[in-house]
Amino acid sequence: MKRHRTMVALLAAAVLIPLGSLAATASAQAGGSPPGRYVAGPDTKIDVMGEWAHPDDDTSIIGPCGVWHQQFGTKCGIIMVTRGEGGGNSAGPELGPDLGLRRENEDRVAHYRSGTVDIFNLDRIDFFYNQSAPLTKYFWDSEETLRRVTRVIRTTQPEIYIGFTPTLAAGHGNHQQAGRLIWEGVLAAADPTKFPEQLRGPGALSTWQVKKVFSGGSTAGTGGTTTAANCATGFVPAAGNLDTVAGVWTGYDSPYKWPAGNLQAQPAGTPKSWQQVADEGRSAYPTQSRVMYKGTSVPACSRFGMTQSFVPFQPNVAADGTANPTAGMDDAILFGATKPDPGGLPRGTLEYLTFSRFLNVAGEAFQATLHLKSGSGRLRPGDVALTVPQGWTVSAPQQVGWVSDRGETRITFTVTPSTTAPVNVNARISALYTSGSKTGYTDNVVRIVSPTEGRFQRWGNWQEYDQWLAKTAPQATRLGRSAAIQSMAIGKTLAVPVVVHNWSNQPQSGTVGLTLPPNFTADAVSKPYPSLAAGAETTVTFQVTNTDIALPAAQNVSIPITTTYSAPAGTGNETLTLSLVPATAIAKASTAPVVDGTASPGEYAGATLDLGRIWQGAAGCTGVDDCGVSATGEGSTAKVNWSDDALYFFIHVRDDYQSYAVTSEECVGHWQADSVEILLDPRGNASEVLKDTANTFKLGIFPFTNDPANRNGNGANGPCWERDADNHQGYSTGPLGIGNAPGVQVATNAAWVGSNETTTPHAYAGGGYDLEVKIPLADLPAAVDPAKLGLNITPYDNDDTSAAGTTTLRHIDMSTRLGWSALGSVQSDPYRWGQAALTGYIPPAGRPTTPTAPDVSNPNLNGVLSPQTIAQSARNGVPISGRVPAPATNKLKVQKAKLSRSSVDLDVSSSGSGTAHLFLWSGLIGAIPVYTTSCSPAADPEPDYGLTPCAVTDGGYPSWSPDMSGHVVKQTTSAITTKTRQLSIPITAAQRDRLRADGRLLLSYETTKGEVQAFDLRLRR
Repeated sequence: MKRHRTMVALLAAAVLIPLGSLAATASAQAGGSPPGRYVAGPDTKIDVMGEWAHPDDDTSIIGPCGVWHQQFGTKCGIIMVTRGEGGGNSAGPELGPDLGLRRENEDRVAHYRSGTVDIFNLDRIDFFYNQSAPLTKYFWDSEETLRRVTRVIRTTQPEIYIGFTPTLAAGHGNHQQAGRLIWEGVLAAADPTKFPEQLRGPGALSTWQVKKVFSGGSTAGTGGTTTAANCATGFVPAAGNLDTVAGVWTGYDSPYKWPAGNLQAQPAGTPKSWQQVADEGRSAYPTQSRVMYKGTSVPACSRFGMTQSFVPFQPNVAADGTANPTAGMDDAILFGATKPDPGGLPRGTLEYLTFSRFLNVAGEAFQATLHLKSGSGRLRPGDVALTVPQGWTVSAPQQVGWVSDRGETRITFTVTPSTTAPVNVNARISALYTSGSKTGYTDNVVRIVSPTEGRFQRWGNWQEYDQWLAKTAPQATRLGRSAAIQSMAIGKTLAVPVVVHNWSNQPQSGTVGLTLPPNFTADAVSKPYPSLAAGAETTVTFQVTNTDIALPAAQNVSIPITTTYSAPAGTGNETLTLSLVPATAIAKASTAPVVDGTASPGEYAGATLDLGRIWQGAAGCTGVDDCGVSATGEGSTAKVNWSDDALYFFIHVRDDYQSYAVTSEECVGHWQADSVEILLDPRGNASEVLKDTANTFKLGIFPFTNDPANRNGNGANGPCWERDADNHQGYSTGPLGIGNAPGVQVATNAAWVGSNETTTPHAYAGGGYDLEVKIPLADLPAAVDPAKLGLNITPYDNDDTSAAGTTTLRHIDMSTRLGWSALGSVQSDPYRWGQAALTGYIPPAGRPTTPTAPDVSNPNLNGVLSPQTIAQSARNGVPISGRVPAPATNKLKVQKAKLSRSSVDLDVSSSGSGTAHLFLWSGLIGAIPVYTTSCSPAADPEPDYGLTPCAVTDGGYPSWSPDMSGHVVKQTTSAITTKTRQLSIPITAAQRDRLRADGRLLLSYETTKGEVQAFDLRLRR
């Protein structure tokens, strides 16, 4: 407890040092390290590093890091790839870089009390919700991002790494890529051939081996407790879960006290639990529709599944099959990394298993190698024994000579799986190293596959993920390869290719068969494949037809694939998940519709599209007259025609309650209010070419606004529209429009009730609203392929979003989401949109068939413009955003910063040219309150202040822009050359008074080549 309070006080008050002091600090810390080898000093060193894509992705470690920090002296840090600039903002008008600044602070507030004060923002762009790691790599400049991750790892030298899974199960493509960066960063940081420029010259870093990785591991199992310390004691992983699980109890008392008058009626002055601190922190993201936490937390046992270890560790289950109590301790995750393993080997000893191949066949031998390297001095001769699954065989235990701390010792065994080993599951192999009285345990897994495997031919993101596993991170294959997924339109025929691969060491032959569900036929249900030599593969293709033109209630169907083989005779299996999507023909209108909000006779011929299917948020529907349906059966529908190189839509939305009315500035993030999105994939192949919605046009339409002065030009309180998560997202109407949807027209019969107060009735006149929309096809990113236009229409239904105890609607995501094609996350998956044929349409000659390069319009924040990032870099010496530090040939020096009567003056010199960004700052910089509260600051001081309610109406938002809640007293930018000797910032008397008490100057320097430097300077008087 004392350690934690001291850290907070030092952060608030210390005179921080400029970037460049790392070498001296490292030298003092290194002790007996080899000359010239970099060792992170105490201000820089991180013990547990987390990595995530966006602020608020990282909340799982708030409580655990608080416990580890307080109980075991462990220091956590976070690599945050983006600041979330592409997200919505439920708390204010900030977008783009301004939103990034606000979201960075929210994340710091969430973690600050846990001692996690180092959040390394990489300044990558947060572009929109997607489910594509390849698209994320495209926008993030994957090599530069990995370079920055590697620099942060090598500089901070973390022992443990925690974060997202790299698999497609992470959902958001940014999450997938952030997970991949964990695996790639661990490899790159230890590899002297990766980014070698970081390892030489002045301020050179050293390679670094992270000791444990928790990325994508399973925590499934039984046993343990949530009511006492060492909460994983008695935990046994579930059958099939081969990941070692570490737990930590969040019921410990934190150093933060309940203030008098707290809404939860907890005794004033008693400690909050770390789980309470975690839940409050988890809610500290008001821009992302989070609300102030007003509950009382119950302690939990946070668990982490380990996916890679380079050091000895404690298994969950002992050799006798019982739960291992040592693995159940709250600091078990630290064993072998920041703390010596209980087996007695020196801290930092490397011990890990590798295999000659991961995918293996029953009955066929492979090699397992144990790698050993002492963490300190030499280890006495000993022996190594491997344990394999029952029925498998392994070569005899081996003796090991002296194990050095200078080089690796490798011991190789031959392992043969049982001939009856189950396929398509992982199998654990463990090693026990004994050196005198010291022991070290480690394990790893292999996977048994069929001798001959028939897999549906992967495409798009699934193919790219499997290629990443094979080429970049084979160890991550333990998490599983990609699933078999495809889509097809109802009533159509689809080619189903199956790739047959012979994994065995002998020739194989056999057949591939499909088990078809009802309403499907194929050119054949079984086809032979030719004899395959060991390691060879071939492709067998079926033509599968859906015979039902009605979209089924469940759009996903399963098609089992069975592959037989001959030596020894057997079968392998896989299941293809096929998404059935609706199809329609869009006819040419006899005359171009008039966009007036009504469907006049003859304007809209053709099919009526059903928009009443729910794909997310079904629990938000309040009755039969809500969410697209009515007691009489009338639902949300659409009709579509084309004319004069444009699409025309008439959309009827059934809805019983008007949501919050957006202002002109809030005409983005349509999911936070009643709206309709029209989604168009002009070539019908956006997912196939790995661009997903970046190759599409998506128009979000708000049927009414809070715009009585008609700023948008669509009539008082009329509709507005924007493009989201597509080829050129951003405002599309009114004075904020960026010209990304010229010629779009919208008309509606919706009329705003005139108030965001729930005391005013919010029923739609007529039980819903109509939209009529014209979209010029020239606005799409490429010429339409008339045979396969991707199409979806998705209404968003928000009802009463007022907070408990209030009567004011909020701009917050609480929507029920409906659509013509209604599959989870369909907004980000063009392959699951419906398919439309434009009957008779021919695109104009010369219109490009290749989509234009995507433009996300809102840039990311440059870290040199974040006062909090500057202060952190100056304190811990890690370059801003993981960028290259300013070299001696272009470095800024600041002799002093003086507070005068009417200015702040700096004496400076520079060996090159660049730009200085200067921020005069007042107050605590680590965590600026995100909520208002009626609790007394004296009873609940910073950094706890603002996170506890003392009234049900607490939880409003402090003023943020334009000065970060009043902390930025003044900011300016100045060009720097070798001739620059002084900088002066004029200030008023009032500004001087604010700076006199606790003012400081935060300064970032950016060279002409983008290298960076940071200063945090006390103002002298």
